[in-house]
Amino acid sequence: METLVLAAHVVLAAGIIALVLLQQGKGAEAGAAFGSGASQTVFGSQGTGNFLSRMTAVLATALFTTSFVLAVYAKEQAASVSDVGIPTVETVKEVQSQLPVLDEPKITAPVETDVPKAN
Repeated sequence: METLVLAAHVVLAAGIIALVLLQQGKGAEAGAAFGSGASQTVFGSQGTGNFLSRMTAVLATALFTTSFVLAVYAKEQAASVSDVGIPTVETVKEVQSQLPVLDEPKITAPVETDVPKAN
């Protein structure tokens, strides 16, 4: 189910990007995109502005909803693994007490014959 919501989320995000890129700035005529008068456009005399704005709002609402659902899924997964596998301080100290202690090698001072003579 999470994969389906994630796929829908990606498609919605791409849809919003496409709709925003299709919209024209405030200074442009609504019918200028089709190269004719505003009354002869596919979307009527209102032009594409109202339709694209509404579709953008619908897709933004759907994207918010999928974001919220994905956040709920993430919270459930975080709660299910929050305390699993994390050792406590007592457990770490107990394991450390059972570890063997290696003898440290004794470092001796070099014998005079080991040191090269300076010229």
